[in-house]
Amino acid sequence: MKLVHWLVTAPIALVLVVFAVSNRAEVTVTLWPLPFELQTWLFLVVLVALFVGFLIGGFAAWISSLRRRREARQQARRIEMLEREMAGLRAGTAALPATHD
Repeated sequence: MKLVHWLVTAPIALVLVVFAVSNRAEVTVTLWPLPFELQTWLFLVVLVALFVGFLIGGFAAWISSLRRRREARQQARRIEMLEREMAGLRAGTAALPATHD
């Protein structure tokens, strides 16, 4: 499993490093209408934008799965209750004397 992780992670890291080295030009980032200006490298702007998009996408996926997780918890509680009930019924049945017709 670690090998698969590194086979995926290493090429991505290599692409990010090559991208960062290739895009070291300085750019000015402004947020209109705010009087805010930031001088930074192009690769930093792009990578931060990708990271923020990744976080927003993860948050959106987490929000969309709330209902399914709630239903799974409810089903797990129901299964646990039914298993306890079934164990109680088995214990009650085992205590009854066997009758032969």
